[in-house]
Amino acid sequence: MTIFIGADHRGYELKNALIEYLQDKNIRVEDLGNYEHDPQDDFPDFSQKVAEAVLQNPKEFLGIVICGSGVGVTISANRYKGIYCGLALSKEQIKNAREHDHINILALPSDYLSHEQAQELVDIFIETKPINQEKYLRRLNKVDNQA
Repeated sequence: MTIFIGADHRGYELKNALIEYLQDKNIRVEDLGNYEHDPQDDFPDFSQKVAEAVLQNPKEFLGIVICGSGVGVTISANRYKGIYCGLALSKEQIKNAREHDHINILALPSDYLSHEQAQELVDIFIETKPINQEKYLRRLNKVDNQA
């Protein structure tokens, strides 16, 4: 498994902490920026890089995107067909989103999470597998076929 991660200035510190956390767990992480704290950077630049990277091999790759609210990166990542990005609100919600909605990118709101809370959400995201029941696959197909 490879996890691609990207964040704007508001998520920069959390991104770096999560990279270290994941590497300590022997999980391969690819940092897609930002590589320095730049208050003028724009979240779409990083969420789009993560989405494009995950699409290279959606069965093996996952993504994490981070901005202050988590909403901007969620919107930006979901512009790509085959990307299912979910905003983390709770452990139970992420488990459900991974199982039922097959999210392959986790969006984290850095302004509203401690590093420990983010780590817990990331662990659930990684450990939970999508359920391949017909009803969930049918719904994803409908999402992918929207104009």
